[in-house]
Amino acid sequence: LQLVESGGGLVQPGGSLRLSCAASGTTLDYYAIGWFRQAPGKEREGVSCISHSGGSTNYADSVKGRFTITRDNAKNTVYLQMTSLKPADTAVYYCAAVWGMPTMQSTFYVYWGQGTQVTVSS
Repeated sequence: LQLVESGGGLVQPGGSLRLSCAASGTTLDYYAIGWFRQAPGKEREGVSCISHSGGSTNYADSVKGRFTITRDNAKNTVYLQMTSLKPADTAVYYCAAVWGMPTMQSTFYVYWGQGTQVTVSS
């Protein structure tokens, strides 16, 4: 299973971005997916996760109400819609996959993408 993130970039505060996590090599149907981020000098933190069916989602308190995670298993892709972006959201964003239940704990994830940079600045 290979994961590739895209959709990052530079955006002004209050703006929006949609990140994509595209999978190849196998179907994502049985994998939970998590989005994580790491800012310079900080530890990697969980942002959001979604179950294999899309029926269960979870969000970090810092992004609740602003970010939405969805998935399209037919396209083998998971999305992270980010709105009302703040400078504190600046980080490299990673998606990761785990066979089984979704979790915000990065140590459980086996497959990782290479990351995409999100910069929120005026």
